[in-house]
Parts: sequence; structure tokens; C-alpha cells
Amino acid sequence: METTEEIINRVDGSGLITFNLEDYYPKGERIIIDLKDLLFEGLILREKDLRTFIKEHEWTKYQDNNVAINCSVDAVIPTWAYLLLTIALQPYAKKIVYGNIEQLETILFLERLSQLDLEPFKDQRIVIKGCSNIKVPEAAYVEITRLLSPIAKSIMYGEPCSTVPLMKRI
Repeated sequence: METTEEIINRVDGSGLITFNLEDYYPKGERIIIDLKDLLFEGLILREKDLRTFIKEHEWTKYQDNNVAINCSVDAVIPTWAYLLLTIALQPYAKKIVYGNIEQLETILFLERLSQLDLEPFKDQRIVIKGCSNIKVPEAAYVEITRLLSPIAKSIMYGEPCSTVPLMKRI
């Protein structure tokens, strides 16, 4: 007599909600404007050179993109330089930040998470998914944990089949 047992997916029946930060990846290309290319003798930024760059640069290539402005070398960059670039970018870029690509990515994720409707997660058992195909900043994991911990029944980290318990409300 041959019996076939039905395979039951206990993860599906567990009532766990998987929160995948990758699903909240902010859209849009990321571009960096590095002022090192505009430095006089690699040391200082001259106002005349920056104003010429702003006047002649093709700003439309930043249309609907996310832009980080910085200087990747140790140089004298006056604050007004970043402000002039921001004004030039404003009509085109979706988001403009001071910093590098990682800082831009963090800011984009944090803004996206700040708009999240948390009601569906109230009193739920949540697994914050650990593995992703997209590099998710650690700050995004911290932020979603901060947002969910006051309302969730429990929070775990990892994959539903192998999690690290983080918090459980009694």
C-alpha cells in the first residue's frame, strides 16, 4: 500500500508577513556631480570656472534623476558652490543631495519609508527580509525596524525559513 503525504508549507501557513526592503527601492537613475573635475590645479574651486561650467553644462541629462553633489578630493570648496549647483539642477533633478552615492541611496530609502502606511503591519508577525538583489543601506533596515517595532506583534530578520528573532510583544 502506497501513501502519499501532502507536503505542507509551514512558512505560508505561519501568518508571517515578509517585509522586503527591495520592494521599496526608489526609482530613478543615480548620478554624482564630483567637483574635483572643476578644481583649479586640483586644489581650489574658482567662482568664474564654476559659473562657466553651469552656463555651458547640459542640465537636461539630469531630468527626473537623483543627484548627489560632492567633492571626492580634499580641496577648498566654498558652500555657495553647492548652492549654485543645486539651483542649476532644481528644474531637472528629482532629488538633489549633498554627499556620495551611498548617502543619496540612504536618503532616498528613508524618504520612501517615511511615506509608508504602517496600518497593515499592526499586530502582525513580521520578517524583515535579509537577502536582496539590490544593495539596501543599513540605515533603511534601522528605519523600518524603528517604524515597525512599536506596532508589530513580533519582528524577525532573515528569511522565513531561517530567522533571527529581534522583538516579541507579550
